Formats: sequence, C-alpha cells, structure tokens
Amino acid sequence: MTLPILERARVVATPEWNRWLIPPAALSIHLAIGSAYAWSVFKSAISAPTASDLSGTVTAIPFQLAIVMLGLSAAIFGTRVEENGPRWAMAVSLIFFVSGLLLSALGMSLGQFWLVIFGYGFVGGIGLGIGYISPVSTLMKWFPDRPGMATGIAIMGFGGGALIASPLTTQLLSGFGGFTNASIAKTFLVLAVGYAIFMALGVVLIRVPADDWKPKGWNPDTSSPLVSTHNVSAANAVKTPQFWLLWIVLCFNVTAGIGILERASGIYQDFFPDALSAESLAAAAAGFVAFLSLTNMIGRFVWSSVSDLVGRKNIYRLYLGVGALLYLYIALFTNSNKVLFLISALLILSFYGAGFATMPAYLKDMFGTYQVGAIHGRLLTAWSVAGVLGPLIVNAIADAGDTGSTSRYLPAFYVMIALLVIGFVANELIKPVDEKFYEKEASA
Repeated sequence: MTLPILERARVVATPEWNRWLIPPAALSIHLAIGSAYAWSVFKSAISAPTASDLSGTVTAIPFQLAIVMLGLSAAIFGTRVEENGPRWAMAVSLIFFVSGLLLSALGMSLGQFWLVIFGYGFVGGIGLGIGYISPVSTLMKWFPDRPGMATGIAIMGFGGGALIASPLTTQLLSGFGGFTNASIAKTFLVLAVGYAIFMALGVVLIRVPADDWKPKGWNPDTSSPLVSTHNVSAANAVKTPQFWLLWIVLCFNVTAGIGILERASGIYQDFFPDALSAESLAAAAAGFVAFLSLTNMIGRFVWSSVSDLVGRKNIYRLYLGVGALLYLYIALFTNSNKVLFLISALLILSFYGAGFATMPAYLKDMFGTYQVGAIHGRLLTAWSVAGVLGPLIVNAIADAGDTGSTSRYLPAFYVMIALLVIGFVANELIKPVDEKFYEKEASA
C-alpha cells in the first residue's frame, strides 16, 4: 500500500513546471547514495587498532554486499518503481539508505560489526538500488530530446558522491576523536541525519510530465533504426537478445574500469616508485586516485551528452574499442612514459563512468520509455557481477606476482583487453528489437 502523497498521480507536473528542476531532484538522491564510494574512509577507521582492528578483507564486506544488493534490489523492485512513480521510489530509497547508516552507528557503538554488515551492506544496499534507478525513466520523459545528457547529470552525481563524502567523513571522524568505535558511530549518525534532509529535497521536488507533454519544437528522431518509436515491457525486454548483448556490454565495460579503480593506489606505486619517500609516494598515489575519481565523474556527463549527438552504438564503440587500445598501450609500454600512462588510465576511467550514464539512454532507444527504469534495474545485475569480477581478476593475478613489479599486472590487463573486445563485438551485434516484443497498447 502506498501513502497518497507518494502516489504517481500526486506528482504529475502542471503545464508551467520547469523541467530543469528535475535534474537537481535526481542529484539529491544520487549524491547521497554515491557516498558509498567513500567506504574506504570507514574501512581504514574500522580496521585501526584503536577501533575494531578487523582485517581489510572483513571490513570490505559491507561495501561489497552493498554493491551486490544494489544490483539485486534494482532488478527486483524495478517494476514497482515504474508502477508507483519516482516520489515513492525516492522515499523508499531514503528510508533504507538512512536506516542502513543508523544500524551501522548502532553496530559500532555496541562493538558488533555484523550490524554494520547488515545495515550498511544489506539494508543500505537496497536503498542504493532503488535510489539509483528512481529518477531514470522520469529524466528521460522530461528530456526526450537529450536523454544522454539528462541521465548523465544524475549518474554523475553517483560517481561524484565520494568527492563530497570522503573529506566530510574524514573531518567528522577527526572532530569526534579519531579512529574509535564511538567516533565512527557518531559519524554514521550525523551522516544519516544529513543525508535524510538532503534526499528529502529530491522527494519534494520530483515531478512526472503529463502523458501528452513534450518539449516545444521537439519531434522524435525516426532516422536511426536503433531509436525505437515503440515500447517494450520489462518482462519482454529480458527475452530479447538485445537485452543480453547490452548486459555483456555493461558488465565487461565496468569490469575493465573497476579493475583499475579498485587497485589504483597500488598500481601507481608499483609503476612509478621513483626516488620518493614512502610518504610522498603514498601522497602521489592518493592524488592519482582522486584524479581517477574526478574523470569517472566528469566522463559520466561529458560522454553521455556526446552520445546524444553521435548515437549510443557509436559512443560504446569508443568506450570499448578505444578502451581496449588504451589497455594495450599500458600493457606494452608500462611505465616508459608517465604522462601517457596517466592519460590512458584517466580515459579508461572516464569510459567506465560514461558506460553507466549512457546505458539508460541506450535502453530507451531500444525499448522505449514505458518501463525503461525496470529494464535498467534488471540490467544492473551486470554491475553486481562486474563489481566482484573486476577486483577478483586484478587482485588474484597481481597478488600471485612479484611485489613491486609492473609485470605482475600484465596478465590482468590482457584479460581486460579481451573482455573489452568481447563487449565491442556484442555492441556490434545489436540490431533493432523484433516487433513481436512491442507493447500493443502502449506504443509511443
């Protein structure tokens, strides 16, 4: 049962409503849940001897579980999100995400890390999944003329959430007394209250357009066979080869990017030890990680906006084809040229972020806007798989090699090249959806 104030019928916009209020509403959700990318700050604090002194493997579990639950909850609740509307979805996301932080605060105050795993990973992860897809179809209905740009703005927020959350969390931990269970618990509590207020702004602002609304002067583009003027339901979409080809494209593009991102600091220090002190080298590596996060965020907006001009299939040729060539350059020339290495890595991460942001528009092109949020939710299971696969490939291969050697990463890089090539082929195989899957009563 849905509260009347959260029902879709209550959030239909009036004719004078400004559609540019919708991206800030989406950003308020994505910036908040995107703070999950700053888990490493909590990981370091919880692992400290003055706190729980748990191993790095154990303290990584909440984040890993959160990403798995993101994909699963987006897939399971995607249809409900479409049926009940974005305000309901954003409100549910707020409740689960904030509850996860509150349970984590309770767990740290009691010294019970299993509560952090359950709260941050399981409960909060459900909030991540529902929140991630909550504005997707709404944005594309408001911006049918620029769907890549619209979803790029919101999903840029998810990628950039850590840029705000990381220094904020660090400052809170320091202000509350450092790496102790009590200070970590207080930090979780303050973040829960702050994010609840911030996400509530999105719940209040969000609107859906009237069924017959369209931007002034805009007419659907029917020139490309890959831009459908028909709609496909989520149930039918998963029966199409196009859905599974796109699943492969997203999974392997994410695997290739997250493989570098997860071990970025270690890769930099092994590739460019130079004559720096341990402290200076660590600081340089931290700067490298920050720049990767920045390009991950910026790429989500820039490349997805470009996709509105060149088409979704062409832009994924860039992500996958050029991405494979950049990995090949790094594998062949390793650390011979620091500038070119950095440019290659930054571009790979920009393609990684852009792959997330452009996919909803690609789905809209293929399946229409009817249940695109639900279809997107099912496709995000590819992220859950990639979130495990990427770090597993890089860490397993690198840990088996010689410490400090660039060569120990090369087999992993060649695996990433192979995955990107497979993704490239999958993208090339995508054709228009067979008309037998069209919705008979909901055509655009």
